[in-house]
Amino acid sequence: MTIGWFGRLRIESLVWMLDQQIYDLPRARRIATRREVRANLLEAASDVGTSEALRRIGGSRRLAEQYLVAEFGDGPRHSWIGALLAAGYTPLVLNYVLSEATNAFTDGVRAAHGSGTFAYSGVAYLQNAQTITVNGAEVQLSGGAWTPLAYVVWILIVIFAGRLWRLRRRSSHVPVSATDN
Repeated sequence: MTIGWFGRLRIESLVWMLDQQIYDLPRARRIATRREVRANLLEAASDVGTSEALRRIGGSRRLAEQYLVAEFGDGPRHSWIGALLAAGYTPLVLNYVLSEATNAFTDGVRAAHGSGTFAYSGVAYLQNAQTITVNGAEVQLSGGAWTPLAYVVWILIVIFAGRLWRLRRRSSHVPVSATDN
């Protein structure tokens, strides 16, 4: 049976969705899995048709879960995507909070004193002291960098968000060859 362009597109769509869902697998294993699934689907589609082949596979999410369980086991596992998201969003949120605290201090100084140079100790344990110079509408800031504790908190958030303590060096997965039957 010939597979048309629409059938190939449906197969590639499933392979692409599967690839996105098995992103925690090592790169070489992910590539091999994509190739294996694509080849199997193309062969099955030529035998029974694309719709039936896709129906029998049961969807990309279920298939991805089977591959992840085979690689990492049935228990909870690490997530590189979670770790990367935490690594990116934590500085954004922390810098937002620290800048809002600085803006609040500056607004208070402007309301109470109008202008001058003031020392602001920053957010305790997360930010170094700042010097704020207010002259009318003009504000100059110096200092206010993250403290070492802020970096430690950032690293801990990344570790916990990605559950990186569950990371294994090598998988215990041993591929079964046709001669092992």
